Amino acid sequence: MANRPRPQPKKTAATAAVAPPAATAAAKRKADSADAAPSPAARISRLEAERDRLAAELAAAKAQIATLETARDQVLNRIDWVIDSLHSLSRDSGDSGC
Repeated sequence: MANRPRPQPKKTAATAAVAPPAATAAAKRKADSADAAPSPAARISRLEAERDRLAAELAAAKAQIATLETARDQVLNRIDWVIDSLHSLSRDSGDSGC
C-alpha cells in the first residue's frame, strides 16, 4: 500500500498577524511602481545592451553557418570524388555491373 503524504498543519492566526496587511500592501505597491517605471535613460541603456548582445549572437551564428556550409561543400566534393573513383574502377576492370 502506498504511503500518503502527511497533510501540513494549517497556519494559525498568530502567524498571519506578524506583518500588518496595510504595511505589506503599501510596500508592495511602492516596489511595483519602482519596477514598472524605470528611467528612460536606464531603459535605453538596457535596450542598447540587449541590441549589442543580440548583434554579437547574430554575427557568431552567421560565422558558424558559413563554417558549416564550407564543411558541407567539402563533404559533398569528397562523396563526388568517391563515386567518380568507383565508376572509373568499374570501367577499368571491365565490370559492367555498375
